[in-house]
Amino acid sequence: MLMRTDPFRELDRLAQQLMGPGTWSKPSAMPMDAYREGDQYVVAFDLPGVTADAIDIDVERNMLTVRAERRPLATADDVKVELSERPLGVFSRQLVLADTLDTERIQADYDAGVLTLRIPIAERAKPRKIAIGSGSGRKEISS
Repeated sequence: MLMRTDPFRELDRLAQQLMGPGTWSKPSAMPMDAYREGDQYVVAFDLPGVTADAIDIDVERNMLTVRAERRPLATADDVKVELSERPLGVFSRQLVLADTLDTERIQADYDAGVLTLRIPIAERAKPRKIAIGSGSGRKEISS
């Protein structure tokens, strides 16, 4: 059997245990990707093991806040946990959105442990052509 060793894995696990799970007052960070796709920005958050009803998305002015809580699985009284590496608790991420984004039309989808937000670019921020009028209609002002 081939095993890959990571000398820092145990250190990371120990640090996570010492810091404890995230709480609503001190949440842990959640990993994310952000990219532009056509006329919208897409932000994807990894939230495996989180139910959709445990996710809270808020927008206030240009501040987007995503909070989620991964709760422990309900187990029977005779179950003894041998190993627990998956972090539990509260996760949160805040993003400052540009004024050029339309925060009124944000779409959120949650599938296979990934929360995907699609934020359209505001119409006023899209490039547009300006028509040029002819200057032949001169007017003379007399006093």
